[in-house]
Amino acid sequence: MTTEFLSLLCLGLCLGYEDEKKNEKLPKPSLHAWPSSVVEARSNVTLKCQAPSKNVTFILLKVNDSGYKQEQFLTEDEAEFHFTDLKLEDAGSYFCAYKTTASCEGSESSEHLELVITDKHDELEAPSMKTDTRTIFVAIFSCISILLLFLSVFIIYRCSQHGSSPEESTKRISHSKLSEQVAAEADLSRMERVSVSTADPQGVTYAELNINALSEAASDTTQEPPESHEYAAVKV
Repeated sequence: MTTEFLSLLCLGLCLGYEDEKKNEKLPKPSLHAWPSSVVEARSNVTLKCQAPSKNVTFILLKVNDSGYKQEQFLTEDEAEFHFTDLKLEDAGSYFCAYKTTASCEGSESSEHLELVITDKHDELEAPSMKTDTRTIFVAIFSCISILLLFLSVFIIYRCSQHGSSPEESTKRISHSKLSEQVAAEADLSRMERVSVSTADPQGVTYAELNINALSEAASDTTQEPPESHEYAAVKV
């Protein structure tokens, strides 16, 4: 009877150990992309899921897509899921899990891997837009600079015109005064050469001129010069 009791006890312990082993969760695998998680459209990429044990069934799933599922049974501890001719809709967040042959339950899910797919057309269009914006800015800046240059030249020209007007008027006044003075000196020379002849051949005639009146006439152009006076003295 003791032997039967011990046999039942051993059987119960073994069944309990198996139940605990079945209920124990498997450790989560790791997921990474090769060559990179950021790839171009129409290229290829491989997602690798690695488990801590062999002879397992690997499962690849996609977040927010319940219909997506890939499975692989391998004797190795790593499965490779290949993506060829990638499209923009292939981008998203992926994760993987695995299950062993002894357990019907799967392992914990791996960390999420974000697969990013870029389009060359979008990358080329963005720099062209930046170039167009830069060209427009340079053109506007050049037009404003040319306009300011012409405005500065016009202002300088006008200032030079206003600044030269008094000088030109002064030159004209000086020139008119000089002309009048030359004319007065010419009249003086003619008057000094005047001599009055008398019947006596030996007579001498002296002319007395009003020099002060001539000088005043030369300095004041608005008044007519006073008449000259002649005085004749006859030497016997």
